[in-house]
Amino acid sequence: MRVVLISGATGGLGSRLAHAFDAEGYRVVVHCFRSEDEAWSLLAGLKNSPYLLRGDVGDSGQVRRMALSVERDVGRLDVLVNNAAVTRDAPLLRYPESAWDEVLRTNLKGVFNCTRNFVPLMIGSGGGHIINVSSYSGLRGKEGQAAYSASKAALLGLTRSLARELSPYGINVNAVIPGYLPVGIGAAAPKAMEGAVKASIRGCLAVPADAVGFMTWLARTEGITGQVFPLESRT
Repeated sequence: MRVVLISGATGGLGSRLAHAFDAEGYRVVVHCFRSEDEAWSLLAGLKNSPYLLRGDVGDSGQVRRMALSVERDVGRLDVLVNNAAVTRDAPLLRYPESAWDEVLRTNLKGVFNCTRNFVPLMIGSGGGHIINVSSYSGLRGKEGQAAYSASKAALLGLTRSLARELSPYGINVNAVIPGYLPVGIGAAAPKAMEGAVKASIRGCLAVPADAVGFMTWLARTEGITGQVFPLESRT
């Protein structure tokens, strides 16, 4: 049975991805940090022997221990979805250094930690696919989101570099920009949602089911690597 690990799996997009991969026959490794109750609730709705991981992706030691747990208890890894992210929004001149560090630590260093520690298991499984979840803020920037935009822009460069580096091992690496989704972080920011609708060519928010469908398709597709896929066009 193929195995997928989704970091930040209890969020709006992550939980939908977990259910979609489970429906396609994957064993889902559900990662959470603080939301353990939500994680257990998510696991209860999955059928294919899901596995729970809890830890801080920004802490290299914790991620190393998580990787050892998956190797010991699950035995393989085919797909890694780097989805865990936080945002702390404020104008740059009033932006706390601690908030900057927290966002970069989770959104960028977290991807570095997860990729570096889980790739050996993927290599041992015969290859696979890494999908990094980025954002339109990383492409165009957004006022009040200096740290978030910087982290998501850096993720695109990391994706392209890793695609070149990991290709010899049969590992594809791509980034997906799902658009502004009215779930999770997005649902908590009504003004941002209004702005996203105005910026959209189609005049509407992105659809979570469309993003999930594309990402599960990408995970099982060979020969595509080093690409950035914006799923909802913007003006």
